[in-house]
Amino acid sequence: MHPERIEVIPYSGYRDNERPASFFVRREKIEVVEILDRWIEEGLEDRARKRFFRLKGSDGNIHRIYYDEKALGWFSS
Repeated sequence: MHPERIEVIPYSGYRDNERPASFFVRREKIEVVEILDRWIEEGLEDRARKRFFRLKGSDGNIHRIYYDEKALGWFSS
């Protein structure tokens, strides 16, 4: 499955796009009910960082989304 660019309404604390508060998948707004896990991955060659979130959405599903710091965008994987 290829990553899909998504729109995220973030909670911004001390830095922009700190964590997702809600997001849209195919025009459906999904509220973040609970963040189950979070981690950072960094590319070996380009050092590009991605901040991943595994979360429970208001639709009852578990989602895995991430913020790509190089692309400056959110994606669903």
